[in-house]
Amino acid sequence: MKKLFLAVALAACIQQAGAVELKAGDWTVSIGGIVNAYYTTVSCGGDEVGGLALAGTALGCGGEDRRTTVGNGLLPNALLTTVSSQQGGYDVAATIGIYAATATDSAISQNSEVDVRQAFFTFGTPTLGTVKLGRDYGLFGHLAILGDMTLIGAGAPVQATQRGRVTLGHLGAGYAWPGIYGQIAYTTPKNASGITVDIGVMSPVSDTPVVAGPRYSTRSSPQVQGRVQFERGEFKGWVSAKGQHFESITEGVDDLNMHAVEVGVSWESGPIGLFANVQGGKALGILSDADQGDTRSKSYFVQGTYKVTDALKLGLNYGRSKNDDDTVGAAGLKSNANVTLGAYYALNSVITLVAEVGQTRSKDFFGNTAHLNGGSVGGIIFF
Repeated sequence: MKKLFLAVALAACIQQAGAVELKAGDWTVSIGGIVNAYYTTVSCGGDEVGGLALAGTALGCGGEDRRTTVGNGLLPNALLTTVSSQQGGYDVAATIGIYAATATDSAISQNSEVDVRQAFFTFGTPTLGTVKLGRDYGLFGHLAILGDMTLIGAGAPVQATQRGRVTLGHLGAGYAWPGIYGQIAYTTPKNASGITVDIGVMSPVSDTPVVAGPRYSTRSSPQVQGRVQFERGEFKGWVSAKGQHFESITEGVDDLNMHAVEVGVSWESGPIGLFANVQGGKALGILSDADQGDTRSKSYFVQGTYKVTDALKLGLNYGRSKNDDDTVGAAGLKSNANVTLGAYYALNSVITLVAEVGQTRSKDFFGNTAHLNGGSVGGIIFF
């Protein structure tokens, strides 16, 4: 059930698991959500590393040597509403997802910032496939984050992002953020061989540099993403790609063509689960599209889980994101890596209690290393 609901929250599936359903004429209205909170504690040490160093004091510990937060894990709190019907021979549905954070740096100010990540509708038939129009997560990278066990936990408890938003799981240290785009996408029916194809035209986005000023603009070229999935029995595999043209707004800087490729596999047999995902390309970014400019980078993520009982699952995963060269946008950062050991206990059908410990390391091209040691304990409810 949780996997299906996570697919709603992260992968734009439109059937909410555990949701309350209301009937109104030809329409079914489903309302569901997520609430979670984790006590996280971190300590940072080592050398000073530039760029988007997730283990550095500035990002990892929010400017301190040690820090504690009670806030969201990798998922925010969410309220999702879906309406569905069959009209004129087509399956029709629409989803709106509203997200909010748990922790802020104030005990008096309003926590009123909300994030409407999803607002889209779909129509299709079992034989023709499905068309989606609206705002939703991208195709590239969404299966990586959906397969990460820390999706329902915290993963790397980066303090600079947890206060007011979420932790990072393995974002920037194993895979890039899937992104949220205005889009028109099409999904084919699954054929007899177990293959499904997705293709999407996304509204172009600007570069989002953190350590350097913006150097590119988006004009008339949309972003294009595609994915091929294969599923047979206990095995799943996928190949994804995305690309976008950025036009330079900086003298002496050429236009930028972002392109990236992803390959992933997962396998489950009895209590054992294995997962691996690899990404690579130009302007893929640490956290978002072109946030390091024209830097070439690679990321990989591996994971193993074991169900001790029907309620308790243990897991260990490791991810690393590495820049190939020291560009202006990289600002000296060579890599971020994270290893997490987690225990996930299903208290009942809707609540999971989580405990995780891990370490994040950031390295630069000059031999310096920063490290963040962190742990989290808390829980999440799906309703």
